[in-house]
Amino acid sequence: MEIILKQDISGLGYKNDLVAVKDGFARNYLIPKKMAIIATESSKKQLAEVKKQQAYKEDKIRKEAEAIVSKLEGTQLTIGVKASTLGKIFGSVNNIMIADAIKEQKKVEIDRKKIEIVGDGIKEVGQYKAIVKLHKEISVEVVLDVKAE
Repeated sequence: MEIILKQDISGLGYKNDLVAVKDGFARNYLIPKKMAIIATESSKKQLAEVKKQQAYKEDKIRKEAEAIVSKLEGTQLTIGVKASTLGKIFGSVNNIMIADAIKEQKKVEIDRKKIEIVGDGIKEVGQYKAIVKLHKEISVEVVLDVKAE
C-alpha cells in the first residue's frame, strides 16, 4: 500500500514522502495514529503542490542565507568585555554577545541559536572563532577579537 507520511518516521522516511508499506502496518498503526494518509490520486496531487511550494520557500531561504554569507565572509568582530589585568574575563563571551556584535558592526540580524563558538568557550582576552549556521548546508566562520574595555 502506498502512503504519504505526515511526520518523520525513523527507518521509514521523512514528512511528505511517498512510501510503500505493508497493508496491515498502514491500516493498523500509521493511519490510526495520524502518522500517514493513503496515497490516492488527489492526495498525490496535493503532495506535488506542497513539494513545489516547499522548494520555492527553500530556494528563497537559501538565497537570503547566501546574501548574509557574502556580508559576513572574512569578518573580524571586536567584542569589548570587562577583564582583569591578567586577561581573564569576568564571566564569558556567549552567542548573545556575538549576535549583538554582528548586528552592531555588520548591520545583519542573526538568531543567537545559529551561532556556535568553536572550542570550550571564551573566558580570556584573545582571538577566537565562531561558526554562524544560516542554513542546513550554508555556514560562515567569523573571527572574534575579544578585548578588555
